Amino acid sequence: MTFFQQTFADNPLWLWFLSLGIFVLTFSLLKSTKWVTRRRLLARHQRVPSELARLGADLVRRTQVLFLLAVSLFAASLALTLPPAASRAVGILAMLALLVQMATWGSRLITYWVNREIKHQLDEEKDAAAATTLNAVAFLGKIVLWTVVLLIALANMGIDITALITGVGIAGIAVALALQTILGDLFASVSIVVDKPFLVGDFIIVGEHLGTVERIGLKTTRIRSLSGEQLVFSNAELLRSTVRNFKRMFQRRIVFSFGVVYATPYEKLAAIPGMVRSIIESQPNTRVDRVHFKEYGDFALKFEAVYFVLVPDFGVYMDTQQAINLALFRGFAAEGIEFAYPTQTVYVHPTSGRSHGN
Repeated sequence: MTFFQQTFADNPLWLWFLSLGIFVLTFSLLKSTKWVTRRRLLARHQRVPSELARLGADLVRRTQVLFLLAVSLFAASLALTLPPAASRAVGILAMLALLVQMATWGSRLITYWVNREIKHQLDEEKDAAAATTLNAVAFLGKIVLWTVVLLIALANMGIDITALITGVGIAGIAVALALQTILGDLFASVSIVVDKPFLVGDFIIVGEHLGTVERIGLKTTRIRSLSGEQLVFSNAELLRSTVRNFKRMFQRRIVFSFGVVYATPYEKLAAIPGMVRSIIESQPNTRVDRVHFKEYGDFALKFEAVYFVLVPDFGVYMDTQQAINLALFRGFAAEGIEFAYPTQTVYVHPTSGRSHGN
């Protein structure tokens, strides 16, 4: 019997050397592949800047040596005849290494997504308040990820996690009931950041309150009202309300009416819609929708005009309406047309009768 044919732990020595060779070769190949892949991704990023290439290079860099060793050990063990306990231990070790490595990659992907969203909020949306909420989302996401990895690892180690999951679930329900208001506001904050019904700096109306959004926090949103005080809304309460966001307005639809006296001649009455249309069209940033003799009122012949101010600024709308009102006043005065005001005419009909004295 030669030296290599001698048996050790139910395997000939040559098989042990073969297994060692597989281990060294597998580890060397994995290590080389990691190094080459990272260098190529970095070189590609330098030639043509690419976020995906840089992210890939970072993920490759975060591939742990312990993971490569565990994979190499598992590959080497396949060449040997091992006792069931040893074979199971090697398999569990490889599985744990894989789970930890996947959790590491997942954490990096969460961080990458959050950083990209924060950069987008700061550069394009100018919403610095969203960074706090996004960081909280990243923290919660990583906790969930590592919790799932831990449960899968325990299950693969042969530990019954049913009771553990039940206990965690009961504890989670108790905590959720105790903190339902806080958690409701937290998830509402996440919804505001993701759905973006409004941003910091937007002018909004919530119920009877109106003002400019100053801060969107994890629990509350703060609004500076027109009269100067700060209004604080819980995020959950805010999402349950109807929010009117005037910052998202592209144009304003304006409806205004006026009346002229019944004594206005027909020719002048018929000329009023064209006169009003011309006055509105002469104003900048306006588009006329319609001008009509609407109805016979109690004391006036009523007209209604509808037009659009093509910019959302409230000050521009007020300046435009003021200019229209002044032009109407001047035009009507020049044409001898009188605006109506509440009047009442009493007609007295004489009656015949006698006065009798005693």
